[in-house]
This record gives sequence, structure tokens and C-alpha cells, in this order.
Amino acid sequence: MKVVLKLYASLTDYLPQQGRDQRHHVDLEVPSDATVSAVIERFQLPPRSVHLVLVNGLYIEPGSRGTRKLSEGDHVAVWPPVAGG
Repeated sequence: MKVVLKLYASLTDYLPQQGRDQRHHVDLEVPSDATVSAVIERFQLPPRSVHLVLVNGLYIEPGSRGTRKLSEGDHVAVWPPVAGG
């Protein structure tokens, strides 16, 4: 099945070049039982850099990411912690 992974800020460095050129997202083919964590791990994102995760605009708590299964067409968006003033 296909899903879309969107990475923001410093996490865009983990996308393949094609994804960096296409507004910081990449279309993925994943198994039908793929979880949010499986997609994150596939791109070897550092766990401490994965702060905010949304699936179709809904927040996924850290404890639920390993069990939250994805569906065809889901959009997974990931942000690192943000600092600034």
C-alpha cells in the first residue's frame, strides 16, 4: 500500500534527494501491516529527533506509534523538537 512521509526542519536531511526536491515528502510503498514506528525506523530517524508525529493531521503519542497501523493513502508528518525565541 502507499503512504506519504513528510519530514520537516532538520529531519529533511534523512529523505532521499528526490524527497528533498519534492516539498520534503516521499511516497512510500509499505506492507499492509506497517506501523508509524516502522516508517520512522525505515529512514533511521534518531528517536530523540522525532518529537511531533501526525497521521492525517492527528497527533500520535509516542507510546502508540509502535501499534498505530497505517492505511492506504495516509500522510505521516514528523517534526523535530523546536527551539527558538
